[in-house]
Amino acid sequence: MLFKNTPVRGTLVSRYKRFLADVRLESGPTVTAHCANTGSMLQVSEPGSPVMLTAADNPARSTRWDWQATMVNGLWAGINTSTPNILVREGFETGAIPEFAGYDSIRAEVPFGNGSRIDAVLSGPGGDFHVEAKNVTLVVDGRALFPDAMTARGSKHLDELARLARSGRRSAMFYLVQRMDADSAGPAAHIDPVYRDRLVRAVSEGVEIIAWRARTTPEGVFLDRPLPFVMDG
Repeated sequence: MLFKNTPVRGTLVSRYKRFLADVRLESGPTVTAHCANTGSMLQVSEPGSPVMLTAADNPARSTRWDWQATMVNGLWAGINTSTPNILVREGFETGAIPEFAGYDSIRAEVPFGNGSRIDAVLSGPGGDFHVEAKNVTLVVDGRALFPDAMTARGSKHLDELARLARSGRRSAMFYLVQRMDADSAGPAAHIDPVYRDRLVRAVSEGVEIIAWRARTTPEGVFLDRPLPFVMDG
């Protein structure tokens, strides 16, 4: 995924109201950026951290900048939660993700049941493959952990994927780890034990887990390599 606009660098002043962040640009002024991340953003929202912004495509938008990444331990960590959906599509279109082989098309944000939407549905001769994507930015001792805060919505997504699996339809949770210092991934049981238990149950009912590490650079965000997923995280 290439950034549409050349990123600029700055220093995070503060994140507030969940969707807003004040950033002091290297060129001098302080600007307000949109934060496309509703999580707690542990480790990636510390005031004083170097950050990377891109100009918004819509010049009429109230916030003219988008917060794309934070530097942690000398490496860029992608914080934009729309990126996983983009890389799921790219992984399908380029054939980079083996689990997506054998499917002919992909649709995004597909409605299904109780007003919910699934991030991606791959279709092929053998049926549909339903994929929900999550962004991961928390890393402890080399393991990327999700979630970084209690998430009833995340548990609901697991239940919906499990329902699909029980009905005989293929489904998966795709974790995009936007931290290059991670060598494995797993659930953050110490943060949300309910989510971890729902994940264990979902897997036992047939839900697949796909975890990939992403490489974030000033040019864009790119699939790097798959990561082992360890359930006792």
